[in-house]
Amino acid sequence: MTTIQRIEPGARMSGAVVHGNIVYLSGQVGHEGDDVQTQARTALAEVDRLLAQVGSHKSRILQATIWLADMADFQAMNPVWEAWIDPANPPARATGEARLAAPGLKFEVIIVAAI
Repeated sequence: MTTIQRIEPGARMSGAVVHGNIVYLSGQVGHEGDDVQTQARTALAEVDRLLAQVGSHKSRILQATIWLADMADFQAMNPVWEAWIDPANPPARATGEARLAAPGLKFEVIIVAAI
């Protein structure tokens, strides 16, 4: 039986869950009120931190799902994403529009990565 490891568990969710050689990150967001680029940078820094905590790295990302509160921010967000990803190992990615958990949030990313 493969064990399940919960990273930074809380009452509602864990920051990440490891099962086998795969890590599933909870949605990562920036700070309410910041612009979409700043929120993306903040969220992606948290992705880096969580991946490092489980012995992984952005070069090992398998899939990314990005939610924007407004698809009008798509062009502004993409340069931040492109500067952050490992250009030799870009993940599969989808981007959609959704109402996020708080009105001031503009960006959320959900990551699945190999360890």
